[in-house]
Amino acid sequence: MINKAKKILITGGAGYIGSHVTEKLVKTRSKIVILDNLIRGNKKLINKKTKFVKANINNTKLLKKIIFKNKIDTVIHLASLASVAESQKFKKRYFLNNIKGTLSILNACKNSGVRSFIYSSSCSVYGNVKGKVSEKRKPNPKSYYAITKYKSENLIKKFSKRYRFKYIILRYFNVGGASNSGKIGEVGNKNDRLIKNLAIQYFKDKPKINIHGSNYKTKDGTCIRDYIHVSDIADIHKKCVDYLSKNLKSNIFNCGYEKGYSVLEISKIFKKIKQNTIINFKNRRPGDVSQVYADSSKFKKIFKWKPKNNDIKKIIYSAIRWERKLNHL
Repeated sequence: MINKAKKILITGGAGYIGSHVTEKLVKTRSKIVILDNLIRGNKKLINKKTKFVKANINNTKLLKKIIFKNKIDTVIHLASLASVAESQKFKKRYFLNNIKGTLSILNACKNSGVRSFIYSSSCSVYGNVKGKVSEKRKPNPKSYYAITKYKSENLIKKFSKRYRFKYIILRYFNVGGASNSGKIGEVGNKNDRLIKNLAIQYFKDKPKINIHGSNYKTKDGTCIRDYIHVSDIADIHKKCVDYLSKNLKSNIFNCGYEKGYSVLEISKIFKKIKQNTIINFKNRRPGDVSQVYADSSKFKKIFKWKPKNNDIKKIIYSAIRWERKLNHL
């Protein structure tokens, strides 16, 4: 448990993952400020028990004011553009938001009361990997999105050493599903998250799944990924807040279930749920790696952690339940 009430700033707190992290943390005695520009985030996902500020993370002056006025001691930085394919087309946009935005937040934290910094990075920093990948593996980012994440990680390490705050970098694998509370989930149709797209297709008369690439060097030619339920991601963040509040050392952790599913396998599982689904094969997307899945033993050992939602069908069904509710909001 958190012994002392934390004062937490969550950037991107009105987004998909941010709203789930917030839902978890408001159950503690923490006082939470959400900062989001609502371009990718959504008003429907803003937790009413928090203070909300609509702003861009590149507004360093405002960030500094928020940090000092609210006596922030913990920053959870989730605000990020997160499409591999999009990053290849709009590199400047991704540089400004992901790298320059992270630098802005770090500059705002200088000489403040911030002692803990938690950053949402990505498994994409590893590049192509055969078998499980641990945190010991040297990053080899392939897409521009992955490069922005890796450069941001290095900025955090640099600032941590200079300004003496602790950090945890969380390398997410593929996040899916929706909260069991039924109050929040993923909003928006323009994304390249497979689970979200399956949930959208479930409510169509003629559902179809587009698989990008069928000639990767994998067991069935399609990309292999590790899928983790968003509620378990939220739980991981809470544990990291507790961990850093005890002034333990900075660290990097993988966030995954240690099991790789191919896109075709997931599509076939969905086809059993929605039998008239048509599977189409399209061209590869630029920047996609063939396979990557987690070795999460480091996190499990340190935190004695067991995931509560480690079931791919549970992830898919929770996304469908949320999509049904979203259609009626």
